[in-house]
Amino acid sequence: MDALSRLWELIQFFILGIVQGVTEPIPVSSSGHLIIVRELFDIKARGLSFEIFVNFASLLAVMLIYRKDIVRLIVNTWNFLFKGDKTVKSDFMFVVYLVIATIPVGIIGVLFGDALGEALSGTSVVGITLLITALALWIIRNLRGRKQDGDLSTKDAIIVGLVQSIAVTPGISRSGATIVASMLVGMKKETALRFSFLLYIPVSLGTAILEIPEIARDPEMSQLWAPYLVAFITAFIASYFALKWFMNIMRHGKLEYFAYYCVIVGILVLIFL
Repeated sequence: MDALSRLWELIQFFILGIVQGVTEPIPVSSSGHLIIVRELFDIKARGLSFEIFVNFASLLAVMLIYRKDIVRLIVNTWNFLFKGDKTVKSDFMFVVYLVIATIPVGIIGVLFGDALGEALSGTSVVGITLLITALALWIIRNLRGRKQDGDLSTKDAIIVGLVQSIAVTPGISRSGATIVASMLVGMKKETALRFSFLLYIPVSLGTAILEIPEIARDPEMSQLWAPYLVAFITAFIASYFALKWFMNIMRHGKLEYFAYYCVIVGILVLIFL
């Protein structure tokens, strides 16, 4: 590969990293946008491990932002289980509900994830699912829940977990699906946001661990380390600032803007791609 081709490859992966980073935390589907951008610019992200790398970059950004919550939940779960501290039971139960909500997507991902990803990766599917995402966001735009961290139930966790499993379909936003479900079961916006992104951690981490053998078998990894690194860094930075921005949007109740965006992009994709 000559120098010009190498430079163009780095630019392509830079673009994909930005797209992944910006769209992962907000309810517009990162997987769907990656498909759209690849189609528009004819980008061939060689190697099956690309999505794993950029998703892991987004995961690290989420963990950085929610680091205090993560540490608190770990410490208080330990104190409840091994020190009998009943005052932190609500944090322990919050962790239990995260585990429960992870189970459905874990089962579906292991059994059908690859098949669904390949079968539903066309741009027409992305266009339709973006319109579905827009409708869901529009439905919850004015909801004002009352449930906080200590008010959740097993039923709430199961419902959110089942809805999250739908997000294995490209174009269905994982964050959008879980936030919609969380608000529909009565969570306050702050609780819905926290539950959604803390739920992202075990899902993304589990996917990364399960796909380690795939990365090890990737015959092109020795040639792809530089563009992968570019995509990883840009995805991490973009995810961090996109999530910070989205948290501010949630506080001010402006979810309908994302519904408008998904409608516009979904229609354009169906017409032109």
